[in-house]
Amino acid sequence: MLRTAAALKLVRLFVFVLLLTSCNEDTIEPRGEGSMAGTVISAETGNPIAAVSLTTSPASSAIITDTDGSFVFSAMPAGDYNIAAKKAGYKTETVLVAVKDGQETSVTIVLEKAKGSTAPKQPDDPSPATDTLNQPVNITLRWSRSDSENTDTLTYDVYLYESGATERKTLAEGIRDTSVVASGLKYNTTYFWQVKVQDPEGNATIGEIWSFTTLTIPETRFLFARAVDGNFDIFSSDGTEENSYRLTSTFYQELWPVLNPKRDVIAYASNASVQPHIYVMNRDGSGKRQVTTLPIAGYHNPGIGFAWSPDGGQLLYAYYEHLYRIERDGSGLALVAKAPANRHFRMVDWTDRGNKIVAQTIGSDINDSEIYIMNADGTNRKLLVENLAGRTESPSFSIDGKEVLFSHDVSGFENAEGRQLDAHIFVKKIDGTGLVDISANKPAGTNDLYPRFSPDGSKLIFVNSANDGLGSQDIWMVDVADGRNRTKLFSNATMPEWE
Repeated sequence: MLRTAAALKLVRLFVFVLLLTSCNEDTIEPRGEGSMAGTVISAETGNPIAAVSLTTSPASSAIITDTDGSFVFSAMPAGDYNIAAKKAGYKTETVLVAVKDGQETSVTIVLEKAKGSTAPKQPDDPSPATDTLNQPVNITLRWSRSDSENTDTLTYDVYLYESGATERKTLAEGIRDTSVVASGLKYNTTYFWQVKVQDPEGNATIGEIWSFTTLTIPETRFLFARAVDGNFDIFSSDGTEENSYRLTSTFYQELWPVLNPKRDVIAYASNASVQPHIYVMNRDGSGKRQVTTLPIAGYHNPGIGFAWSPDGGQLLYAYYEHLYRIERDGSGLALVAKAPANRHFRMVDWTDRGNKIVAQTIGSDINDSEIYIMNADGTNRKLLVENLAGRTESPSFSIDGKEVLFSHDVSGFENAEGRQLDAHIFVKKIDGTGLVDISANKPAGTNDLYPRFSPDGSKLIFVNSANDGLGSQDIWMVDVADGRNRTKLFSNATMPEWE
């Protein structure tokens, strides 16, 4: 009986242990999966290192870093790993990383240069040679390889700096060729350039700074404004598109270029100071400076319409109802005339023939315009062109001072925005007689605007544009005698000057 009871106890104990073991197996959770992402950087520079070999222990997968030094291990069983990072020229680095279920672990691995690892030699033998002058504005920069061995594995970054600018321009990154093209440079400007060379191990060397200076802009007889990237800039030209040179390059609106009668300085308008002011620059675009302290301002005046005095020593411009002259150095501001009541001065010209001024006055309505002749001191003002139906503007003298050019919309159309339907160019003698229409041969549906005489007086230069405001403004030339031989000179151009 006792023996039977003891045996029964043993059976019960075995069953209990079996059940306990079975329960434990049922409640153990799986370890799960996570991921690891990181970057390998240089201990010396802090820059990312590409093409670093990464392995794990316990083993998972083996990968290499991307061009930005980054890496990702995906779907790794949760647990602790040793990550080994290896790359030629660097000491092998091992770090311990814990991967957790459902999480991405971030890690940064820092590699030190191995002893005896050397950077490439500096690039040399630049072309053009440093400090070279009169270089084209589209130029190929060249240099020699830095090492005699393994040159095919070197890559280059090339940087360009403009004299006076604070930012550098990256011309190339990671190229294997030893040349790069720099295009669209400015004339008469010094540029500095530098080449960085790097080997496959990430060892890099920055080369010396080399320099060159571009060509000086030739002196040309045509000036105009052109829309570029949403702004207007000033250009000069010899009369062809091929030889047209950009003189300004800013984020501002720069308009109304006028060459000094001495042919040494160009005046133009710029809103760099918020309100439009008169600036001057040398004929090659250098030496820019502001002249006026009172802005060019008034009814429907975006900063246009000013003129040089016949001797080139002063500028004449409008400031609301006042007409001022100012010395070319910005001194000696003097009042010349005051406009009739409720009117402002706008566009003007000044001739040495009798020392006369022709001036447009305008009301708050852009179509309300008159043109006057007066002495250079503002006296003896006489009405030359009355307030006609349709927009009238752009008065300028003939070479001999006996006639005045102006434009007028003969359709008589008037609206608040100043749209013109059929603007013609007219010539009228300063005594009020002899009105001649130069635009008789103008294409229908277009406007002729901003007329100027050629230096010899035989031709006109002017703007022609579609009257719907959708086409570009283009500069044309025509014979004064009969209005024939209309020839286009420049596309996408306005406010011409020909001296």
